[in-house]
Amino acid sequence: MDRVVFNPFSPLLIIIFLGLIGLFIFAVLIFPLIFVTAVGATFTRLGFSWQQALLILFLTLAGSFINIPIKTLESRPVAPEYERYIPIYGRLYRISRPVQRTVLAVNVGGALIPVVISLYLLYKSIQIAGGFEILWLALLGVAIVTVVTKLVARPVPGLGIATPFFIPPLAALLAALILPLLAGGAPGAPVIIAYVSGTLGTLIGADLMNLNHIAELGAPMASIGGAGTFDGIFLSGIIAALLA
Repeated sequence: MDRVVFNPFSPLLIIIFLGLIGLFIFAVLIFPLIFVTAVGATFTRLGFSWQQALLILFLTLAGSFINIPIKTLESRPVAPEYERYIPIYGRLYRISRPVQRTVLAVNVGGALIPVVISLYLLYKSIQIAGGFEILWLALLGVAIVTVVTKLVARPVPGLGIATPFFIPPLAALLAALILPLLAGGAPGAPVIIAYVSGTLGTLIGADLMNLNHIAELGAPMASIGGAGTFDGIFLSGIIAALLA
């Protein structure tokens, strides 16, 4: 009697299976490695060692879960009285029912750490350059990114302030490439201007300049440097400084 052997897996299924394995490996191993490498390269360009860069990354990510309350606001919510999900700049957010009191807080990873790093870089740039040229250029870059971010930041009732992650880094990058040319190309200026303007400009334009809208959002907590603006602040400095 002839025997017929059937392959239980078609070539198409095998290809799909191998593709899923490849995606899993990329998501679990390769992408985090690329991310850490990019962050490390950025901070080494800013004058930090690799050990310091990894410590900053760890403190920033850990600090993103820490919010320090500074004030409680009486809310004037304008949000609808029901829970819902809405897409904002390509991301889906769960919007809870509006509350009567909003806790205003400061996010450690999205506000305090970037501010401290930016101030340190400005102080260091003054010492290295022997003048205030980079300082004034960086402050001008902060002003530019602040205006751009303010224009695109969106107060979302029930959530907080949402910011598209790609616009502030682009504005900071352009500022870092153009402003040093106006001053004759100060050495080391682009990368410092990119990081400082990207982080501080996003923080000021998205959060600080929208504090008057906080009471209207009806969110249980409004975190400066957190929620919808953490990505914008963190990625703005990293991406802009890496590309500058």
